[in-house]
Amino acid sequence: MPFFVNVPLTIAPLIVYNIIAFGLFGTDPGNSWVLPVATIPLPSDARWSLLLGDLMIAAALFLLFFEILKATRVGRGSVIDHILSALVFIIYLVEFLVVREGATSVFFILLLISLLDMIAGFTVAIHAARRDIAFGPGERS
Repeated sequence: MPFFVNVPLTIAPLIVYNIIAFGLFGTDPGNSWVLPVATIPLPSDARWSLLLGDLMIAAALFLLFFEILKATRVGRGSVIDHILSALVFIIYLVEFLVVREGATSVFFILLLISLLDMIAGFTVAIHAARRDIAFGPGERS
């Protein structure tokens, strides 16, 4: 199985966040997370605006779902996946604490999603390992 299968998907929002936050696409660096991506009129005569930050969080939650599915795999690759998830979380944490552009609510929520990915991965793996343990007659888990 190729190594890139074990790369946590939560690294994608980190990369995209940094590209946008540091203005690498030519936009002005700063708080671009409040820019509307789309505005949709609703039947209540209200207008709902999807902000760039909201879209980023929604995408990260979508990727988190697939990360939790990946955590159900059993094998050598799952250990590498958990280690890499922990490293991605550490990168998020360090960037949040040290880098000025990381001090936003959007980045903090992405940090929490990465933390949830790491904890859920370990929890699912431990639960799956416990289920795979064979007990002798009369013993129960």
